[in-house]
Amino acid sequence: KDKLFVGSNAGMYIFDNSKPEAPLLQSVFEHARACDPVVVSENTAYVTLRDGNECRGFINQLDVIDISNVLKPKLIKTYPMKHPHGLSVMGEKVYLAEGKHGFKVLDVKDPSNVKTVGEVAGIHSYDMISLSKETLFMIGDDGFYLYDITNDKSPKLISSIKKGQ
Repeated sequence: KDKLFVGSNAGMYIFDNSKPEAPLLQSVFEHARACDPVVVSENTAYVTLRDGNECRGFINQLDVIDISNVLKPKLIKTYPMKHPHGLSVMGEKVYLAEGKHGFKVLDVKDPSNVKTVGEVAGIHSYDMISLSKETLFMIGDDGFYLYDITNDKSPKLISSIKKGQ
C-alpha cells in the first residue's frame, strides 16, 4: 500500500511511502546482526535471518511480525530454519529459499502457528518470486526455475534456464 519495508543487517525498517520521492522513516524492528530479506502481506511481515560470512549473523530463523501498528511492530513468533534466504508471499503461503537445503512452502494462515506443507530438496535456492497462485519463480545457484505450485505439498518443475544454456 503506502508503506515501504526494507530489510537490513540490523533490522526491518518501515517507511511511509505516500510520497515516493521522499520516504519517511516510521519505525524499526531490530534484531541480531544477520541478512534480512522481508516480505509483507496485509498486517504481517515475514523476515528471514541467516548466518554466514556475508551476513555476519549466527542464527537461522523466520520471524513473523505483527505490523498492524506500523509505529510499533511486534514479534508474533520465531521459527527455526536451516539456512533461509529470500522469500515470497502469496495469499496464505510463504515460499522460502533455504540455500543448499532447497525451498519450503509454508502455510501462514495462522501467523502464530506457521506450518511447513511442502518442500523441494536437491536444489540450491537463493530467492523466490510468486508470480501467481499457480506459478513460482525460483533463483538458484545454477540458474532460474519455474514451478507449478497448484499442489502446495509437491511443487512441480515446469522449466529451467541453467547457467551456460
